[in-house]
Order: sequence, then C-alpha cells, then structure tokens
Amino acid sequence: MKFTLSWLKDHLDTTATVEEIADALTDLGLEVEGVENPAAKLAPFTLAKVLHAEKHPDADKLRVCTVLTDEGEKTIVCGAPNARAGITVVLAKPGDYVPGIDVTLGVGKIRGVESLGMMCSERELELSDEHNGIIELPSGTVGQKFVDWLAENRPDAVDPVIEIKITPNRPDALGVRGVARDLAARGLGQLKPLEIEAVPGGFESPIRVEIDPTLKEKGCPLFAGRLIRGVSNGESPDWLKERLEAIGLRPISKLVDITNYFTYDLNRPLHVFDAAKVQGKLRIVPAAEGDEILALDGKTYALRPGQMVIKDANGPESIAGIMGGEHSGCTEATTDVFLESAYWDPITIAAAGRALKINSDARYRFERGVDPAFTLPGLELATQMVLDLCGGEASAVVVDGAVPDTARAYRLDPARVSRLVGMDIPAETQRATLEALGFTFEGDMARVPSWRPDVLGEADLVEEVARIASLTKLQGKPLPREVSGVPGPILTPMQMRERMARRTIAALGYNECVSYSFIDAASAALFGGGAEATRLENPISSEMTHMRPDLLPGLLQAAARNQARGFADLALFEVGPAFTGGEPGEQVLQAAGLLVGASAPREPWASRRAVDVYDAKADAEAVLAAIGAPARVQINRKLAGWWHPGRAGNVALGPNVLATFGEVHPKVLRQMGVKGPAVAFTIWLENAPFPKAKTPTRPALAISGLQAVERDFAFVVDSGVEAITAVNAALGADKALIAEVSVFDQFTGAKAEEQMGAGKKSIALAVRLQPKDKTLTDAEIEAVAAKIVEKVTKATGGTLRGA
Repeated sequence: MKFTLSWLKDHLDTTATVEEIADALTDLGLEVEGVENPAAKLAPFTLAKVLHAEKHPDADKLRVCTVLTDEGEKTIVCGAPNARAGITVVLAKPGDYVPGIDVTLGVGKIRGVESLGMMCSERELELSDEHNGIIELPSGTVGQKFVDWLAENRPDAVDPVIEIKITPNRPDALGVRGVARDLAARGLGQLKPLEIEAVPGGFESPIRVEIDPTLKEKGCPLFAGRLIRGVSNGESPDWLKERLEAIGLRPISKLVDITNYFTYDLNRPLHVFDAAKVQGKLRIVPAAEGDEILALDGKTYALRPGQMVIKDANGPESIAGIMGGEHSGCTEATTDVFLESAYWDPITIAAAGRALKINSDARYRFERGVDPAFTLPGLELATQMVLDLCGGEASAVVVDGAVPDTARAYRLDPARVSRLVGMDIPAETQRATLEALGFTFEGDMARVPSWRPDVLGEADLVEEVARIASLTKLQGKPLPREVSGVPGPILTPMQMRERMARRTIAALGYNECVSYSFIDAASAALFGGGAEATRLENPISSEMTHMRPDLLPGLLQAAARNQARGFADLALFEVGPAFTGGEPGEQVLQAAGLLVGASAPREPWASRRAVDVYDAKADAEAVLAAIGAPARVQINRKLAGWWHPGRAGNVALGPNVLATFGEVHPKVLRQMGVKGPAVAFTIWLENAPFPKAKTPTRPALAISGLQAVERDFAFVVDSGVEAITAVNAALGADKALIAEVSVFDQFTGAKAEEQMGAGKKSIALAVRLQPKDKTLTDAEIEAVAAKIVEKVTKATGGTLRGA
C-alpha cells in the first residue's frame, strides 16, 4: 500500500514530519517498508544565476559561463543549448552527488577550461525525462535551496511516497483515509470530515440491476449503480495523474483513473461500464458451463460453473469483484457510463480469484473485506467526481439487495487492559481512543464500526487501546513469586527421566531422530499395530495412515534412507510416544536406539566388528542405570515378533518389562529395506519404578577404608541356564558384604560338553566382598563363600566346578 504525504494530508490535518509519521505507522502495526523522499536527494542543490555566457574557445557546442552562486562567481563549462546570461539555474557543486547520472562531481577541466560545477537538467535530477537543456526557473534567489523552491512552486516534485505493509486483519488500512484515522487516534493530527452529499438523479437509469436469489445470502448482498450520460472521457488532470504515478499506477483515462483513485483513497473499488455496450439489465449470477470472458488485462478466462459474474444480454461483462471485461470497458469515445458499486462476499471472491489466478487491486481488497456500509456513499462520492472531471448528468441510483448487518458490540472493561497488556491506561483515555477509531458507545458497550471486520471480541478492544497507546511503553516487570526462597522444580519426575534418557543415549554416541508419530499401515502391522483404532481419519499422506505402535519403525525407515545415500554405519535414537490405541491414555513413552553396520570405523588395528546383541544390551543397561532403574533385574525371552527369537531378551522386574534389547528380526529388516546386521533396544521409561524416598539431594557417599576381598567361583550348569540367574543368586547370599558380582568367563561348546557332559556349560563368577566395620577373617570369608555356592547351586541346579 503506497500513498504520498500530500494525499494523506487530504484526510489528516497534521504538521508531523515524514519521519514522525513513518515511526508512528510502524508502531501502530502498519509497518513502513520504505519512504521515497525526493527532497533528500535534492537537498544539496542550490539556485544560481548565469551572469555571462560565451562560446568555448576550443569547442563549437560548449559555452563558458560565469555563474553567480552563494559562494561568489564561478566558471562553469556547459553544453546545453539554452545556457545563456540572465537565467536562474539549479547548481551542483563539486562534491555533490547527481542522481540522474550517478556521478559525484569534482573539479573538471574541459578542453583546457576549468569547470567548478554543473548546471542541471530535469533528467539529471530525476524530475522528468527532459534533458534537451538545463532547468530555467522563473523565480528564485541566488543561494536558495532548490528543494525549498520546489516546495513553494512544484510541491508534487518533492512529495514523499510512503509504502506500508498491511496485515490481512486490517483491510480498513487499504485506503488512505483508514491510515489517516489511525494516525489521528495516535494524536498526530485531526481527521478531516468526509462530506458526502447525495447527487440528485435527473432521470431513471435505463440499465437495471438484479442479483440472483441464490447469491444474496452468500455472494453479493448488495449491488448498486447509476447511469451518467454525456460524459467526456480523456486525459486526467495533473493532480490525479501525479498521485497515481507516485504509487506506481499508470494513468489511463479520467473514468478509469477515478475508479483507481477511489480504490486507494477510500478502499472502495468501483467499476465503470460503457453503457452503449450493455444490452439489457446487469445481473449478478453464477457462471454457467462454457462461459468465458476477455478481461481488461487482455486475457481470456474460462469461468468455472458457480463463480460469480456480471452478465447482460450479451453474456459475461465482468468477473464479479475481481476484474471487468474488455467488451464493456470505457474508451475515449465513451459518452455514457454505468458506474457500479457493490459489496462482495470475501470468501467467494478469494476462491474465484485463486482459481482463475487473477491478482487485481479489487480482488485484494474484496477478499479481505471492504466496508459494506460505504457501498452507497462511495457511489455518491464517485458520481460527484465523475461529474466534476467529465461532466454529464447522473440518473437515479438503482439498487438490488441491502447492506448486510454487521452490527455487534462488546463490553469495554478498562481493568482488562492492565491484566492482558500490563499497561495502566485511564478509562477515559481508553474510551476516547476507541471513539477516535470510529467506535460508538452505549453505556460500556462499544459498537464496532462497519469497516473493522477484524474486531470480534472484548480482547480486540483491548488490543486497539494498547496499539494506539503504543506497546513500546511497556516496561518489563518480574513476575511475583508465589513463595519466597528457592523456587521448586518445574519439571515433573517423568520429564526429568525423559531428559536424562535423551542425554545418556546421545552421550553413548547416538544421533537423535525426530520422526512423525504416523506411519504406513504395512510398517505398523510389522510392529503389532495397524488396527482400526489407530487409523487416522484424515491422514496427510498415504504413508502416514496410522499412529505408530513403536519407535523402531521410524528409526528403521531413517536407517534405510541413510543407507540408500551411502551411510552404512549408523547409531540412531528417538525418545517419544508410541500408541497402543486411539483413546486418551493409550500411549506409552519410549526411548529406542538402533545400531546398524559396524561398531568402529575402518582402521589397521582390526578393532572393527559388526554390532551384536551385547552392544544393544550394554547401552540399554546404561540408560536404565541413568534413569534410576534397579540394578537387580531378570532377563526373559517373551519377545514380540519383530525381535530375533534367539538373540534378544527382555529386561524385567517380574512381569514388568523395563526394556527389550537384541537383534531385529531378519524378515523385518528385509521388509523395511535395511541391510543388516542391526541391533536395537527399546526402553519403557514409565515402567521403571521411582525411588521411594522423594528427596532432591543424593545420599551421602559411603566409602569403606577396609580392604575388599575378591573370590572366584565356577559352576557347571545346564546350557540353557542364563548367567544372570547365577549372578542374582550370588548377590543374594549376603547383601551386606557382597558389593559386586560379575561374569568373567563362560566355557561352552563341544569341548565343554566333552569335559562336563552333554548339555552342560561353565559360568565363572567374580565376587567382591566389601567389609564395613572390620577386616574379614578367613572363617568369615569361607562362610560367605559357602552361602554363595549354596544359593547359586539351588537357583541354577548346577554344581561347583572342580579344578
């Protein structure tokens, strides 16, 4: 949206500078994108007078001029044909920047004669394209600033152009008067009254108007117009052309320029039909199959059935609210016109404009919402301007439909401004602000003006008051504490656990993935999902039809994409929800990790190996330890179908599964497009019990000063016995003395069975005893050892292995 300062002053009585207006507009929410101020680039130039001019001694087309300046007489060489004694000129001195030729002047020597400046033409100062000679001024004194002379004699030449960005919720600011209203409410001047006088109709309009009944509710509630006969179309007056040119519009003719002027001046798009080309009445109807129109932009548009058009007996004459047709457009030969003003439904116009891919000033305004109550007043004002500029005689107004009812009122609560915005504004000031913006009051109920479709509640009243008062006046204030002292923790225990899991997995060398919670039905079925309860009613794509039953599908899909791009070794993880159903609460919080390929990069020391189940197990145990899960757990193999049945396990506390680790089933890898080996773990973060003691501090570190004792035990057990069974049994032999039990050897295979019997293996345990109050005697150590043997033998059914 562009306008000039003088245009703004047609509506606003103000003495504010361009800079003050620009700052205020941005502060009001009408962000200034640029100010083009011609006076700024013309500021260095002054007036001078040519005292004497004679032919250059060494050039036929050059003159050596003696010029009187504010710094005395100077010699200037000039090639303009009108350079002569006695004229007042515009002088550029050495050091001045001349915009039209993009040159900063210096002292020059032309054909042996020194030149101390330049006398400028209009093109060199970017005032026009005239360059046949230097500027000759009819008045002015030597030394006077050229911009001051222009302000007095040609104010349009130094009229600043302001460009603002309009947000979609402010259609009222798409007219210069709407901008002026905001500035007046801010206190930068007084809004001038808009005088509207009805133009009496001298005869009945032969062209009638009619709205299809199906469009009156949602489409075109109001359509009005009048015939003006005997007009004289032609070139617009200078003031109108200059304003349109200043904002980037090309003047066409009086009638067209008037409609463009009203579009920008009062946000009232209009259209003029050449009445001689209109046959019968003008009807607003839905387009029929096969309708097309040659529009004013020279393009032919095929209209879709249902789109609104203005038709006469010949067919479509205008795309309603968007663009007129070439057939009934006005030319210089036009003598009778039908001036139309209507209110169009914003959504209908937006849909049609988008479908036809037409961008016009009319569409831009109608789809955002113009003032419906100004439809008829705008027609009266435009009629008067047509009569003033083009002459003629106006008919009576013909109307179909009625102004839609936009009346609404909301209660103004002065105290709410302080609560919502944090600014203390007196109630009288709040009321005066809204009245300046066009609101009217009935008690404490503020009635919204028809040109503000964005105001839809009490909070919008608060926003208007705060906007005019300036949000830059807000002062930061700390929120009061509910309780004194150190504030309590903000995160819940589960949020703390989730954060700790994420940090721990990342510290183990994994890269975090953030994937959609939706996956395709086939992948969901592989992981126990894909049921109707988790299907989305309106998926965003065919590959996101179901809520994910587990985090592993997303990680495997990410691994497949990376492998397809040449990344073979991957360590990926994700923390997020998985869904067991479609009802609230039917979801679990998981942390999952995936290892694919090798455990180390290629190097000459042979440390590179394929990832295995123990890598996944170690990482899962590290995460469980970090989130506070108990150290003593069981391992079982009640596995889901996507895990390898012989190379995976569950970490559990009885029936409560804390995590699953192991190899992903080969058939799952094939269907997901992942090249193995691939191992993974999934941790159910909510299943690990929280500590019973809810204290923010850690317990004191207990360190014994006594020597620890280590003993090794080897047991012969059945090959199906898990090592952790022996470890847990040994730990239970003496909870006070036994600090740690670990497996340091396992003897299996054919040789083991040859020595110990078929179906047997050997598990070797290292047990660390840590006394706390006295050094252990041999007898005490032997007693604990006997208990360990007894417990392990009972738990595993094995025997102590001999030497």
